[in-house]
Amino acid sequence: MAALTVADIMERDAPSVTPETGAEDVVARFKAEDVPALPVVNDGGRLVGIITERDLVIADEEGDLHIPHYIELFGGLIFLESMRNFERRLRKAAATTAADLMTTEPVTIAPDASVREAARIIAERDHNRLPVVAHGRYLGIVARADVLAALSREE
Repeated sequence: MAALTVADIMERDAPSVTPETGAEDVVARFKAEDVPALPVVNDGGRLVGIITERDLVIADEEGDLHIPHYIELFGGLIFLESMRNFERRLRKAAATTAADLMTTEPVTIAPDASVREAARIIAERDHNRLPVVAHGRYLGIVARADVLAALSREE
């Protein structure tokens, strides 16, 4: 039996959203579809990001969004933490569209990649799902459970 590829096991009709999809509609899709991730696909069929359940929650040690710690020095502010992380969390907190919520440049896999390669990426990156992309175009998604099932069939 030939080794299975990602194309053999991927879900081709997996739900996705567009960058313009409203944030409330994104949350409703998560609930209706009961999926842990939604790829964000533009009108040209290209994958531009992914929204995971993690993106819908602002995690912080106090449970809310706070301005990074800073010190005042010579009349100016010096931030002791990355402003980039604060800006990203603030954008997600005020999100109105999928583009505001999504993680850009998600980890992807090609349809001709082996199931073992998918397993390696999923394990290394601690992901549950990988968007399947060929030449930038979104084709589907492969889930950790499908990869594990395929690996057990191969053995």
